[in-house]
Amino acid sequence: MSSRAEILDLLSGNRDKSQPSFSGLIHVTLEGLEREGLNLPEVHHDAGKMARAAASMFKLTGMPSAALPLDLCAPAEALGAELIFYDEEERQFPQVKKLLFQSAKEIRGLEIGEVESSGRIGLICEAIELVKMEIGNRAVISGIIPGPYTLMIYICKVQNLIREMKNDPQLVLDALFHLSSFLAKIGNAYLDAGADFITIHEMGGSPGFIGPKPFEAFVLPALQRLTGDLPHPTVLSVCGKTDSAMSLLAKSGADAISVDQMNDLAASRAVLKDTLLFGNLDPVGTLYRGDETQIREAVRRAKEAGVDAVWPGCDLVPQTPIAHIKLMTDRR
Repeated sequence: MSSRAEILDLLSGNRDKSQPSFSGLIHVTLEGLEREGLNLPEVHHDAGKMARAAASMFKLTGMPSAALPLDLCAPAEALGAELIFYDEEERQFPQVKKLLFQSAKEIRGLEIGEVESSGRIGLICEAIELVKMEIGNRAVISGIIPGPYTLMIYICKVQNLIREMKNDPQLVLDALFHLSSFLAKIGNAYLDAGADFITIHEMGGSPGFIGPKPFEAFVLPALQRLTGDLPHPTVLSVCGKTDSAMSLLAKSGADAISVDQMNDLAASRAVLKDTLLFGNLDPVGTLYRGDETQIREAVRRAKEAGVDAVWPGCDLVPQTPIAHIKLMTDRR
């Protein structure tokens, strides 16, 4: 089983080829919540319950990591967005209910105060402190924030943003820089609360989704601003087929790049010389729906392709069996 010290050593840049299995993305399961006497809707509103949920994977499987918060929308909420908190039967993570803005111009003019008093950020910091006290000497703790472009499309109408990216690119860049500074404040608050590293989950702004050229023009500068304002280590998680953009991702300033199952790991390993590569087990097809043979084979392929750590390609499906995570972390 991987250890906290081993992972921290890796995150500091020391590659010893041990290839630990852990995650900096959301990895809670309904089975783990049930063992703690919790349900998914309630863990977002109570620091103690959030902490117990985040620590449940380590307690059940020994997987040496926890990640908070348990949704990606807390920064949008802190800016004033209303969220949908689904009920127990729907078994979904919170989502933004209604867009806040129509234009990047409105984002650029946002006044941002103390983040700890905004939305649930203070509650999340309290939960991180509680996880740190419970398992922080045995597991690493990831503080999760969305990437600046992902946050922007949570709060602003995408069709208008696309038009502004074409007609007034500096306006959009300024808005992204503004959001980067805001996210850096949240990330630093999570680190102060006890997180060991920050995972930047740039789903919506991945070059696999918006394309390498828009990524280079808009998302990359904002990510560089964000990583420059955060202490190391940081992990950048991106979705989709990112093979052709790995050299761009390496310029983000993150210490590690986490990729999903669409990525060619061996090709990415050839490009990433000085940046750690994490990935890329399919959270749905393999970890949720796969069998023992498929999971062991996926882990083997990832290691042979040269990953520095075996990670799920994205957040875990809540219905993922605990037994499947034990297979992922089994070092036989």
